[in-house]
Amino acid sequence: MRTPTLFISHGSPMLAIEPSPAREFLIDYGRQLARPRAIVIASAHFGTSRPAVVGDAKPGMIYDFGGFPDALREIVYPAPGDPVVAMKVAGLLEAAGFAPAVVAQRGFDHGAWVPLSLMFPDADVPVVQLALQPRLGPAHHVALGRAIASLKTEDILVIGSGSASHNLQAFWLSRGDDGAPPEWVQQFDGWVRERVQAGDVDALVAYRDRAPFARDNHPSEEHFLPLHVAIGAAGEGARGELIHSSHANGVLSMDAYVFS
Repeated sequence: MRTPTLFISHGSPMLAIEPSPAREFLIDYGRQLARPRAIVIASAHFGTSRPAVVGDAKPGMIYDFGGFPDALREIVYPAPGDPVVAMKVAGLLEAAGFAPAVVAQRGFDHGAWVPLSLMFPDADVPVVQLALQPRLGPAHHVALGRAIASLKTEDILVIGSGSASHNLQAFWLSRGDDGAPPEWVQQFDGWVRERVQAGDVDALVAYRDRAPFARDNHPSEEHFLPLHVAIGAAGEGARGELIHSSHANGVLSMDAYVFS
């Protein structure tokens, strides 16, 4: 048995409480998934200078946003951590030549708890967060994922949680606009889908130079790098399948992929 690897777009924190196609997708998809032994999630909102994994047995909550309704800060996702899985991840990273840290007292950020509260609302699956290193680029994150690819044979679900496109300035300027996405979003979406479905890791690593409107869709890289972790964690030769597509405010792509 091999557990699939996922890339999901978590959008804004409002995904937790506001109706949307992406919200309904995550709820429905979570019902279809077999309950894994544990979840390792690489969130766009956990960045470090070197690889790191959270070793807490009982992670707390991080409300890492402002300007949103107070109701969001009342949400608690009480999933346990798993120190054994955390040490397993750290060991795999070390064996691959990284120098990982195991950190403590680091709660779930909204890139983790928002989608997981929809997919696994019972909070009964242990969750371990894996950090990104946003300044180290896509190739580093594919290697990071490849280092933990064996987890899929141990019933551990690896999730990259980011955003298929993430231009916040355009997002805020488009508040209330549910029309068709502009051409610069559509072209980038289409390019990424073709490369993911073809398993073209080299192109995805070089997306900054090859993809149309790459910097318009990702002025900074942290929300796209979870895709590279996910495709790396799926193993050599992995191809992705598009399992959801929608847009928030027309410009924030909520595409999701499964790799198997």
